[in-house]
Amino acid sequence: MWNGLSFRQRLLLPIALMILSALVSGAVALLVFSPDQFEYENEQESGSARAVARALNGALEASRNPEQTLAAFGKGLGNAEAIRYLPAGTREPVPPLRGKASNVPAWFVSNLTIPDLAKSYPVNVGPARAGDIAFVPDLSADIWEKWMGFVAILSTGSLPMLLAAFGAHLIAGRAIVPMERLGAGLVRLREGDYDTVIPLVGPPEVRRFCQEANRLAGTLKDLSRDNRDLLRRLVSLQDDERRRLARELHDEMGPLLFAIRANAAAISDEAGGLSRPVQGIVGAAEALQQANKRILQGLSPLYLAELGLRESLEALLRDVGKQAPGLRIRSQIEDHLDALDDLLSQTVYRVVQEGVTNVLRHADASTMEVAARIEGDKVLIEIADDGRRTPYIKLGRGLTGMSERVRALHGNLQLAREDERTIVRCSLPIPHDADVRGT
Repeated sequence: MWNGLSFRQRLLLPIALMILSALVSGAVALLVFSPDQFEYENEQESGSARAVARALNGALEASRNPEQTLAAFGKGLGNAEAIRYLPAGTREPVPPLRGKASNVPAWFVSNLTIPDLAKSYPVNVGPARAGDIAFVPDLSADIWEKWMGFVAILSTGSLPMLLAAFGAHLIAGRAIVPMERLGAGLVRLREGDYDTVIPLVGPPEVRRFCQEANRLAGTLKDLSRDNRDLLRRLVSLQDDERRRLARELHDEMGPLLFAIRANAAAISDEAGGLSRPVQGIVGAAEALQQANKRILQGLSPLYLAELGLRESLEALLRDVGKQAPGLRIRSQIEDHLDALDDLLSQTVYRVVQEGVTNVLRHADASTMEVAARIEGDKVLIEIADDGRRTPYIKLGRGLTGMSERVRALHGNLQLAREDERTIVRCSLPIPHDADVRGT
């Protein structure tokens, strides 16, 4: 339970317990000591009633006419508040609270332990009992005094604590705000935002934590920049190596395969027709040429620099249409894409190529939509299909490699399932020094 309390709650809980303990101690003191106080404060009047009864009995014994003496005594006693003469057979009711005591809460009076302080002393005329001298105290003043004492205990014990709680609340609030800003700054660090500085406010300890967090953000920013630069260089080196391999395959394997087919054709001319072995050689040469073409296209789009990115993507989609005649393809590719630099053009082409290949291999789709455009300072790519997929979509090996390549260029690649469609979304930032902007 303690671990689930906030900082403010942990600070205010002891003060609340102290206030509660003050109330409990005041209530216990009233319950324990109030009976003795009631008896002590009314003991003198009770003794006076006893003395009056003794004197009256003595006067009645000495009187020649005790009835007349008793009547005169009762008349002379009048309406005394605590000591009264009660004829035989009557009973004096307990007087109600009067004056300020009538405003004392009933729950307070009900929780007081009030002893039975009423006393009665017999008055005899001869052998017969004529009545009683009754002592029925009015406790209004005593109860009011106890109430004021409880209020005093409550105010002197609780009011300073309430003020302390209010001060602690304010102090906790001023301390929590910088800590919340520090927490928000750490969340931004986790999300990759290293530029927003955490304000240096609050107590010295919190300011020191914020300062260290800002230093950590600077270090992470440098490391992230170095890491992305390394990834970008690695991607560039991979592209260079792929282009080199593609060029060698194109320049060396292509002529050799062409020579094989030409020689096979010459042999068939000399032999007067295509024999079975020659047909095998020609078929194998054609298969190698097709395989070489697919490998070249996978390694590097040979005509990207000559045709431009837009036309290369359109050519890619036309090839896909030939491979899957039943697949309806809709494309929206901007002309501005041709102004992108070589590395960014390669990445856009690779993302579209991998996304389209993924649709052909796994989606079993009837419709595919491909969009590539420049919006602001970003290149946005979206590939959507209506194929059936499992509810839990994961990036495959090809898209995972594309995700790493995109991340190296400070971009973002996502795979989602929306409205019965699988969508690959990619966002690539355009370098600030590039003169390319979309609408």
